[in-house]
Amino acid sequence: MNADRLPPVAPEVTATLVENLSPRLRKRLDAAVTKLGARTTRRDGDTVTIEVDDETELRLHAPGGVVATTDAITCGCLLAPACVHRAAAACAAPAADLAPEPVDQPTAEVPDPASVTDLAAASATAPGSVTDPASATDPAPTPALDSVSSPEVASPDQRAAADALWSAGAAVLEAGVDGAGAVTQSALLRAAHTARLRQLPRASGAALSVVTLLRAARAGDPSYRTADLVTALAELLGTAHRVGTSSGAELAAVRGRARRPYSPDGSLRLYGLFTEPVVTDSGHGGVRTWVAGSDGRLFTVGDVAPGGVGRALGVADRAVRLGDSALTHRELGRAGLAVAGATVSPDGRLGAGKGVKAVTARGAAWTEPPLAALWETPPSEQVTRALRSTSRYADPDGGGSDLLFLDVELLGAVRESGGSCLLARCAGGVPVRLTVADDDPALAHRDNVTLLAAAPGTQLRIIGRLVPAPHPRLTLLACSHPSGEGTIDLGFDRLRRADLPDPTAPVHPAPPRPGGTGAHSPLYLLERRVEQTVPAGRAALGMLGDVTAETRRIRRAGLPTAAGLLTALCASAARRDRDLFGRLLPADTDGFASYWLAAARYTAAVAESLCSAAWEPTQEGVR
Repeated sequence: MNADRLPPVAPEVTATLVENLSPRLRKRLDAAVTKLGARTTRRDGDTVTIEVDDETELRLHAPGGVVATTDAITCGCLLAPACVHRAAAACAAPAADLAPEPVDQPTAEVPDPASVTDLAAASATAPGSVTDPASATDPAPTPALDSVSSPEVASPDQRAAADALWSAGAAVLEAGVDGAGAVTQSALLRAAHTARLRQLPRASGAALSVVTLLRAARAGDPSYRTADLVTALAELLGTAHRVGTSSGAELAAVRGRARRPYSPDGSLRLYGLFTEPVVTDSGHGGVRTWVAGSDGRLFTVGDVAPGGVGRALGVADRAVRLGDSALTHRELGRAGLAVAGATVSPDGRLGAGKGVKAVTARGAAWTEPPLAALWETPPSEQVTRALRSTSRYADPDGGGSDLLFLDVELLGAVRESGGSCLLARCAGGVPVRLTVADDDPALAHRDNVTLLAAAPGTQLRIIGRLVPAPHPRLTLLACSHPSGEGTIDLGFDRLRRADLPDPTAPVHPAPPRPGGTGAHSPLYLLERRVEQTVPAGRAALGMLGDVTAETRRIRRAGLPTAAGLLTALCASAARRDRDLFGRLLPADTDGFASYWLAAARYTAAVAESLCSAAWEPTQEGVR
């Protein structure tokens, strides 16, 4: 049975069913979930039926597509409704992400939550926390003159909900993926439900993401990555911590918003840039077309639904769902639109409501205004902007784009540990590694990059997506045609060898290893310990032994905060105090979670700083 074939179940339903089990049945729950996953299912309208055995059926009724009550899951076994099957079915199904009731709350931009200052604040609850002196002291807030002007703070109910989320997240770190079974997940779901009711959608969504990734890890899903769970856990713990320490505009950002509403943006004159295929691990497929306004702002028009790469190839030649335009997505990527009554989401998506009117207009070449201005911004400034969008802990409503617009000279192919990529040189002599956006053979990415690698010396205007790394790196999405006429959507259009210039063009030597400030940074020694905690839990990290050699190496590299965090993290993992009679006391899960959170957020912040520094041109012009 594939979990995707089951309807989503509301978090409170799963939590209630698990909580109602007897202690004996809770011990059998994980085995029941695994056993149920091997059974066949069938769908009849809004009802999905699972064959528990030859004589027993389990039904999930999902009117509106979501199992919203405990009564909607019924079982035909003799122990029902107190059986383990109902809870196992809820745990096997995807968790529904239900939006809270809308409330009027102010929203505002806040400083980057991945700053080292916030890292120190996140670890302040653990005694003996080690951070850089400059980042460990926050300026004291200015006292308000009266109660009317005092900034808003979280309510007691919201603080209690955030504390419950923190405790549930800390329990996941304590147990690790191997120990975070259905009971641990149900505690997270209960905390997520409570947070949703207390108008904390950002923290609630983070908890649901952790549950989804835990289930993927335990099921052996090939798309699961430990780094994703590290990010989700750090977002959950960091957001829960900040609920109690934030106020005013920062609190509004920490609370988040249930939906990203489309807001009116008047009339827009848009110019097509390119179209990219979108294929997700969940089986969805479609396209995203990027356009730019006359003021340089970037917008997208998308069409993504279940269907995989086949749907992506088909949708590219379908009409765009925007006003009266008859353009297909690929045509829009080279043409223009005049839009009246436009609506735009915070992340730049164009709405297609009834009041939106759009007609086809003339496009612009990449070398003509207003598009040409996108390539005039220095690469280092573009990277700074893109990092605000790609940051692991960016404000969800911050908007922005992770695209870079560069003029490059191709240098040829360069081999890496995971294969090969295309090396190019951009402004300031910075070498940039251009990688394939999607390796699916049905798409044209791989073949096009391979052909371009055989044409060193070619000068192109390119669009790529920033890959945060200690050396300059992009996934290549679109480029100007090598002949200078038109553009190439590298996921759809296929270059031919005849399109390439004379292969006798001068060949520039490719550096054998990535350059840049952080190319050989020992920061990975701390990142490795942060990631090791997630699969096996706190106890496994505590048994790793002495880390003095690692901390000494980190300090020599000029990262004393990283060395201190590594020492404190491992010491906290190994610490177990005893009472007066010599009996082991419960582990300090909150203290360990604080150290782990500070380390996770610190490594992300430093990695982003190293990425930004790698794009700075050297004085000699060659990196």
